[in-house]
Amino acid sequence: MNYTELKIFSKESFKNKIRLLQNYTLLVFDIIKMIPTVRKNRDVVLNEMYMIGTKALVLVALGGLFSGVVLAIESGHNLEKFGATMLISRTISLGMVRELGPVITGLLLAARTSAKNASEIGAMQLSEQIDALSAFGLNPVEKLIAPRVVAALIMFLPLTMIADMAGILGGMFVTNTTFHIDLAYFWNTAINVLQFKDIFVGIIKPIFFSFFIASIGCYYGLITKGGTTDLGKKSINAVVTSSIVVLFLDFIFTKVVWEVM
Repeated sequence: MNYTELKIFSKESFKNKIRLLQNYTLLVFDIIKMIPTVRKNRDVVLNEMYMIGTKALVLVALGGLFSGVVLAIESGHNLEKFGATMLISRTISLGMVRELGPVITGLLLAARTSAKNASEIGAMQLSEQIDALSAFGLNPVEKLIAPRVVAALIMFLPLTMIADMAGILGGMFVTNTTFHIDLAYFWNTAINVLQFKDIFVGIIKPIFFSFFIASIGCYYGLITKGGTTDLGKKSINAVVTSSIVVLFLDFIFTKVVWEVM
C-alpha cells in the first residue's frame, strides 16, 4: 500500500468513526424516548436486573474488597514513614467512595455487561430476530434495548455501594491488624471525613457509567453483521469502548466537581 492509498484509507476510517458516533447518538435519543415504556416489559427488566446485578454481586464485592485492601497497605506504609497512620481511614474512605468504588465497579461491569449485551443483541441480529420484530411492527429499542439500559441504571448504584463498603471493610481489617488503628476511631474518621460533594460524586458516576455501558454494548450488537467472527469483534469493541468511556467520564466528573463544588 503506497502513501496515497494509506491516506485514503485513513480518511475512510475517520468517516466511519464519525458515522458510528452519529448513529450511536441517534440510538441514545431513541433509548431516552423509550424509557417511559419499560413498564410494558417489566419481566425483561427484572430478568436483566438479575443477570446484570445479582449475578455480578460476588465479582463487584471482591473487586471492591481487594481494592480497599491494596489501598490500605499502600497508603499505610507510606503514611507510616511520616508517623501519620491515623490518616489511613480518611484515605480509604475518600478513595473508595470518590474514585475506586465507582471506577472499579464501572470497569468490571463494562467488561461483563457490555460483552453480554453485544453478544446477545448481535446474535439476534445475525439470526434476523430483530428484523422479525420490526416486521411485526415492534420497536427493537423498546423491546430489547431500553429494558437493558433501565436494568443497568437500577443496579449499578447498589453494586457500587457494595464495592465501596467491601473496600472500606477490607481497609479496616488491614488498618486494624497491620497498623493497629482502633476500630471505633477508624469508623468515626471514615464517616466524618465524607462531605456532600464526595457522596454526590460517588452516586452520580455509576448512573452515567451504567447508561453508557449498557447502551454501547447494545449498539455494537445492533451493528453486528457477517457471522460469528464479527460478533466476537463487536463484543471486544464494546468492552474496550465502554472501559474508555468509564475512564473519560471519571476524569470529567472529578475535574468538574473539584472546579465547581
